[in-house]
Amino acid sequence: MATTPVFILPGLLEDSDCFEHQIARIRQSTPCSVADLTASDTIAGLARDAVEQAPAGRFALAGHSMGGYVAFEILREAPGRVERLALLNTNARPDTPESTANRRRLMALAEKDFPAVIEALTPKLMTAEALADPDKSGTIGAMALAAGKEAFARQQSAIIGRIDSRPHLAKIACPTLVVAGREDAIMPLELLEEIARGAPRATLAVIERCGHIPSLERPEELAELLVSWLEQ
Repeated sequence: MATTPVFILPGLLEDSDCFEHQIARIRQSTPCSVADLTASDTIAGLARDAVEQAPAGRFALAGHSMGGYVAFEILREAPGRVERLALLNTNARPDTPESTANRRRLMALAEKDFPAVIEALTPKLMTAEALADPDKSGTIGAMALAAGKEAFARQQSAIIGRIDSRPHLAKIACPTLVVAGREDAIMPLELLEEIARGAPRATLAVIERCGHIPSLERPEELAELLVSWLEQ
């Protein structure tokens, strides 16, 4: 396996706990670290934060959901740093007016009752099968509470303000793995197919019986995909 260090960009209200299984597998052969994406309120700011935390030199970059938006920005600003790319359950489009309105409603609710926001979001994140596992659903809640409502507001503001990355897909020169969950209600398969068509060296992998968080729902399958990605 290649010895390029792996740098993971987590999604909304996620931290390294979301990727515990994959980190353990990757670290058998190469360093692996996870960015803290809680400090800034723009995608450009989060990308700068991430680059400051990244391994020295070139690295393999994996972004999940919001982390994918940050990955696109890193590729625009520092493409030479990224040796290979994995985009997990994300999309290249800007926020829709409907999504923006919903985010603003949740941000307002978070000011009054952040646990209610977590309760509202969780059923959309995983399949019913995965949600029935208290370890998996509990990890989501624990990560969200650890991040807190202020970080939630900053991250949602960043997501709302993201640009359209579709015109930039053709410029992605590195080998790219695109991962979709067959039952992902937040990032439907067609959005990942769009990325895979647009990036010249992309390969699409679809994980069956999986929603938005394959790192928790199908940890072994995602780990295998990432190990193979590093060996390309």
